[in-house]
Amino acid sequence: MDIEKIVIIEDEPEISELIQAQIANFGFSSIPFFDGKKALDFIQSNDSKNVQLFIIDRMLPSVNGIEICKFIRLYNSTKTTPILMLTALSTPEQIVEGLDAGADDYMTKPFDHAILLARVRSLLRRRQLSTQTKDEKNILRHKELVLDMDQCKVWINDQILELTLSEYKILCCFMLSPGKVLTRNQLVEYIQDGPVHVTDRTIDTHIFGLRKKLGDTAAIIETIRGIGYRVIAHD
Repeated sequence: MDIEKIVIIEDEPEISELIQAQIANFGFSSIPFFDGKKALDFIQSNDSKNVQLFIIDRMLPSVNGIEICKFIRLYNSTKTTPILMLTALSTPEQIVEGLDAGADDYMTKPFDHAILLARVRSLLRRRQLSTQTKDEKNILRHKELVLDMDQCKVWINDQILELTLSEYKILCCFMLSPGKVLTRNQLVEYIQDGPVHVTDRTIDTHIFGLRKKLGDTAAIIETIRGIGYRVIAHD
């Protein structure tokens, strides 16, 4: 039977050992790498198919964490595997760059052990939910909000919402990744269609319109100052 694994790509041995110990307490095996190139070689091997989560530092020898994130998102076997970026780089611009590269979450050093484990559990739950059947995936729910991806329709308490195509796409993007912070650049890429040019300011306008139509449910969309937006994860 294959063992589920969490890959830790961190070039500081003390930090790597600390994370490994935390992961072991959670009941998962971990595979540490201290070099970006060696990590990429592993990702391209058959052994990467059972990886449940990547924890990646940004500043690494050979290949940096941003490039590794981008490769993981392009490589077929790992493109949906969650990524937690754990780094000392903490400016809004650096966080945006990490999320745009494909990270699902971003933590800064020094970090609290309990918060690290909470983030890991959250990402693993999200991965588990993503393995549900195709039919289930096509119906997205968030409390009283229901989105049918086959019919391209949205309801709140059984009342249908009249959304523009861009508003619908943005809501889809949010509900496919509950709890994940999405940068304006990511949302631009998601709703861009044909020759129509979408900008950061356009995204803010669509979010404003979407919130207005969601009414009392609008609070599920959070603004992450200087970075982007997210839909609050729910139990």
